[in-house]
Amino acid sequence: MSTSTVVACGDCGTKNRVPAAAAGRPRCSSCHADLPWLVDAGDGDYDQVVGASPLPVLVDCWAAWCGPCRTVSPLVEAAAATRAGRLKVAKVDVDANPGVAQKLGVQGIPALFVVQDGKVVGQQVGALPGHALDTWLDQVLPG
Repeated sequence: MSTSTVVACGDCGTKNRVPAAAAGRPRCSSCHADLPWLVDAGDGDYDQVVGASPLPVLVDCWAAWCGPCRTVSPLVEAAAATRAGRLKVAKVDVDANPGVAQKLGVQGIPALFVVQDGKVVGQQVGALPGHALDTWLDQVLPG
């Protein structure tokens, strides 16, 4: 079963329930602005949340004990906000979800993957500064 989170619209402030998996992209129920799509994914729902996503997905593989992961996390969350309607972000705790880590071949963290139509189209291992993350995403993402 897919979970959902409540996201406040950046344009009008309306609180919206955003599901982890959906056929479309999340939009505000009031003003219809695109909403950031930031979700958790794991062994039980990875294929539904990431593989079946209508948008490209930035998969952030991290662990609570990893300092560089904590550095990258706000940048990844900012990417979800600035690319609302064009990108979904899925965070995967590799300690709690070894199946996803194995599926993606994670050998070091933080590890970032861009998945489109269920296939990995870009991969980056290690912490990137904000501008480098944005540059990498611009190169990997379509249009």
